Amino acid sequence: MPDEFGHPAPDEMDLGTIFAALADPLRRQVVLTLAASPDAVRHCSSFDLPVSKATRTHHFRVLREAGLIHQVDQGNSRSNRLRVAELRQRFPALVDLLLTEARSRISPSGDPGSMRLARAEGALLPDGEQRLPEPP
Repeated sequence: MPDEFGHPAPDEMDLGTIFAALADPLRRQVVLTLAASPDAVRHCSSFDLPVSKATRTHHFRVLREAGLIHQVDQGNSRSNRLRVAELRQRFPALVDLLLTEARSRISPSGDPGSMRLARAEGALLPDGEQRLPEPP
């Protein structure tokens, strides 16, 4: 049973729910940004998401309820961290995949916060990198 804040225990984490959460490019951006610095804690507002506050809240709730992130209320904001240890306990290969993918998307400056969303294809690309359309 999830705790009072909606965080499932490791044995309650469902792979289908995690994949559904990661299917959204904005949620994947949040997870990969956190995975780029797995020990870091970030506030919801520190993610450069091109959505309203209500939509951002929805995305963080989906990630929390899937078990991907741990949130702590801090006054009028929430801090977030990737649940690396808990995820590794339940799905070790998934954690390795997320960490590897996050490392490959860090900008040349080494700033994990510089990941951006390429709107045309919904792909996450480091700042400054462009994906050209495939020729017909």
